[in-house]
Amino acid sequence: MNYVETINYRLKPQNHLNYQVLDLFAGCGGLSLGFEAIGFQTLGYEMDNVAAQTYRQNLQGHCITKKLGTNIDFINDKVDIIIGGPPCQPFSVGGHQKGKQDERNGFPIFFQAIKKTNPKIFLFENVRGMLYANKGYFDQITEELVSLGYIIDYQLINAVNYGIPQNRERLFVVGHRSQFTFPKPNLKKFTVAEAIGDLMNQVIDEYKILTPSMDKYVKKYEIASQCINPRDLFPNKPARTLTCRNIAAPTGDMLRIKLPDGRRRRLVVREAARLQSFPDWFEFYGTETNQFYQIGNAVPPLLAYHIARSIKDCLDMGQLYEKAEIQNQGHLFKPMPTLF
Repeated sequence: MNYVETINYRLKPQNHLNYQVLDLFAGCGGLSLGFEAIGFQTLGYEMDNVAAQTYRQNLQGHCITKKLGTNIDFINDKVDIIIGGPPCQPFSVGGHQKGKQDERNGFPIFFQAIKKTNPKIFLFENVRGMLYANKGYFDQITEELVSLGYIIDYQLINAVNYGIPQNRERLFVVGHRSQFTFPKPNLKKFTVAEAIGDLMNQVIDEYKILTPSMDKYVKKYEIASQCINPRDLFPNKPARTLTCRNIAAPTGDMLRIKLPDGRRRRLVVREAARLQSFPDWFEFYGTETNQFYQIGNAVPPLLAYHIARSIKDCLDMGQLYEKAEIQNQGHLFKPMPTLF
């Protein structure tokens, strides 16, 4: 299958597995879509009502519009898996890397949910800056999670190595109590043309065409930032990282396509969605800017799918351990047969 066929075929919600997934800071459901495609049942919490509406309209699980505060008594204790992407601004360069001092820090809430529900396994995703400028806080996080009885595995993962046509490096952290292995990278790397080749040479929206003054602004930006190559999307390469800023607004760093006639234009929503591995049937709600923000904030669903499959393997392994332990206990305490 080609790239577009892959995301449209694999990323279909289903819920045949008897595991309840709690998705905190769920956004439009990028992580949950990957988990539902494996068969998990999901429930999301998201403070942005429009993003929550996108989640509800596309996924089988429900998404509750709620700002998560210090009191999480409303969360059901019967949770097997917790996933989420606590707001990354406290740890990103764009967010000034204030870390735990930033009021947007969502990790205290994430920890409270883990302590309250004691899930079999949990996963969170964040920017790579957690391992550098905020390494001290990251170490504090992992130490606290280990104290709760979890084995912690983490890895910097570039989405381009897992079938997504985009260089997007993020930190993924998994807490478990059996054996977990991150998915193996793919040898095949998809390109921009393989993702949006049927769309990129069209003028879908005249308002997306860059004006001469915008072209001049972009050139000045590239000179000032010492860009070696223009920041256009190259058909034969994966895309640069999609962020809220570079797809939602006409900035110097915006993702843009060069048309056959030499003009350049910004991306439309469907192109950004494809580059993030959202299937074509997935419908976004809200204003165009809001839709771009939902896409830029999301975990690529195809990457979530691969990680969810590894989590399922971990849970299956944990069940085998439990069965083996029960059988061993039965063997140890089985009465010895008498000789007479």
